[in-house]
Amino acid sequence: MRKRRWLRISLIVGGSGFLVLAALFGIAWAMTPIPDSTQKDATAQGSVIYYRDGKTVIARQGVDRRTVELAKVPEHVRDAVIAAENRSFYDDSGVSAKGTTRALWSTLTGQQLQGGSTITQQLVRNYYSGLSQERSITRKFKEIMISIKVDQSKSKDWVLEQYLNTIYYGRGANGVQAAAHAYFGKDVDELGVAQGAYLAAVIQQPSRFADPKGADLAAAEVRWRSIVQAMVETGALTPGEAAEQRFPKLTAPKKPFQLKGQGQYMLEQVTAELNRRGYTDEDINGGGLRIVTTFDKKLMEAAERAVKETLPEATPKKVRTGLAAVDPANGEVVAFYGGSPHQTEYDNAFSAKVMAGSTFKPYTLAAALDNGFDLSTRVNGNSPMRVASAPDTPIPNDSGRSYGLINLVSATQNSVNTAFVDLAQKVGTDKVAATAMAMGIPAKQLDPHVAAATFPLGVASVSAVQNASGFSTLANGGVHMEAHVVKHVTRADGGKDTIEPAATQAVSKQAAADATYAMRQVVQYGTGTAARLYDRPVAGKTGTTDDSKSVWFNGFTPQLAVAVDMFRSDNKPVTVPGYGVQFGGQLPAQIWRAFMTEAMRGEPVEDFPEPSGLGYTSDYSAPERDYDERPSTTPTRQPEPWDDGGEPETTEPPFIDDPPVDQGPEEEQGPPEQDTDQPAPPDLQPSARPDDSEADPAPLG
Repeated sequence: MRKRRWLRISLIVGGSGFLVLAALFGIAWAMTPIPDSTQKDATAQGSVIYYRDGKTVIARQGVDRRTVELAKVPEHVRDAVIAAENRSFYDDSGVSAKGTTRALWSTLTGQQLQGGSTITQQLVRNYYSGLSQERSITRKFKEIMISIKVDQSKSKDWVLEQYLNTIYYGRGANGVQAAAHAYFGKDVDELGVAQGAYLAAVIQQPSRFADPKGADLAAAEVRWRSIVQAMVETGALTPGEAAEQRFPKLTAPKKPFQLKGQGQYMLEQVTAELNRRGYTDEDINGGGLRIVTTFDKKLMEAAERAVKETLPEATPKKVRTGLAAVDPANGEVVAFYGGSPHQTEYDNAFSAKVMAGSTFKPYTLAAALDNGFDLSTRVNGNSPMRVASAPDTPIPNDSGRSYGLINLVSATQNSVNTAFVDLAQKVGTDKVAATAMAMGIPAKQLDPHVAAATFPLGVASVSAVQNASGFSTLANGGVHMEAHVVKHVTRADGGKDTIEPAATQAVSKQAAADATYAMRQVVQYGTGTAARLYDRPVAGKTGTTDDSKSVWFNGFTPQLAVAVDMFRSDNKPVTVPGYGVQFGGQLPAQIWRAFMTEAMRGEPVEDFPEPSGLGYTSDYSAPERDYDERPSTTPTRQPEPWDDGGEPETTEPPFIDDPPVDQGPEEEQGPPEQDTDQPAPPDLQPSARPDDSEADPAPLG
């Protein structure tokens, strides 16, 4: 009786315990849903940024993963992974009872967590969010619950596809497609049996087998052979096929991708534009985007050559040079030179903004021509000039010369300050600002200066890209195309976003043609003769600000608009040993010509449109003047003695480059943005030389 009683009690207790466990399991089952989100790193696909050809890579961003459909993975590659990781994959319920029991026991006893996880369990652990990698019984139990549910709700092929695209293979490769390229330099659908078996072998020890040598290589071969044999045991290979396999030759590991030359600047501008167009950093780093930029690799190289081969070796490091080339027809920035990334974090083409000087005069000219004036309009070119808004501050011409009443062609050709101040007063500086904005110069850079009488003389700061974009409007018949650096973006799902730049009719077609005609005289007979291209017409404008703190040449052909500027990071005059103080018609014009000579080589010669011809002769090579004729070409300037010693650095903290020998590295303060928030703008100072005419560069007395 006593034995029966204990048996009955045991059955009751056992049954109750079973019911309790079943109830607890049911509660746990109900309370452990399949997560509705994935781990970011599990599905993230890195983006690739290309030059405009869509083939040459500029940069790679984010995780190296290229998701592929299971159908594109050869069957023998899949079989190798299954043989290596989970032979019962297509038959089990998503978990391995034997492997799970061993893993749970190891966790409970504090031993190292053992393997035994199925492909489904590995996927769940690495794919879904909310599952940590900690070694705990709770985490393992949760993994089991979700794995069973995934097996019941998803097909085996879906699980295998996600697994192959998720798993890490070493060499920085995530997913089987990236691994195929990392180890064998080919797409996954081109892999042979032996190569597929090696990738399966790598999964277990990706770091050790990524580039095996010596004992690691021997271990890799052993592991590889065991997988080939396992494929025989699973029926994926016949013994004969297995015997034919040879250990595959691995490609040399690629070095981590490094940005070279202007690459960092290109990446920064592409990222900034994508952000402006609604792409987040997460999209760029993990969205698998294929981004084709506007940058032409050959022209980028030509821009760098033009700067480096034109500038003398003795050019101080504090002298910065920027170059930007814009296609007038579509606003694409096809090339630029931003400086040396190892010397400064900011670039000289997009980020640095310096006073435009006389390169701003064409905006005033275009505004006038678009508001009822014509090239035969005569303006006051006498010096000095006083305006009602600043009667006590005279505005001089270069060397104090007076030109009398001159037409707009002569005023542009000779860069007459007072003529443009008079013209802006007649047109209205607000209309000049509106025209400049329509041509691509941001309002925030213009607004602080609109009320100044010297506004048309270029006291506002602009970047090389902005100035090139502005002049491209004239080359494009008065239509400004938004400057941009991205052509199109292809998303991971195959969708394509093509950038459509905003188009603005900034000035009339005839106003653009007339302004262009006047600017042609600058290059033919005025201050910009050093920029002549002898096989085709060029229109342009030099620019030199007060004390040569920034010097420019900005010009265009019908096919390309290019701006070159030079300035110092400490805002001192641009001076080059042996060449003296610089002006826009000197080194900037020479750099412009060097670049355009190469950029236009082989391009058809296109003519500019004819000017309107309203009441004036079409030949302005010898305009009327009230003084003796000045030379039609830029006179040479004798080298000046160079003294770069003893003068203390005035910028606090000091800038990078050229630090005194006994000091440590100096700190760059970021892109310069010259401004005139002073009681009197530089061009209003009696001792300033606001004009950029190089006929007599001596400053006013």
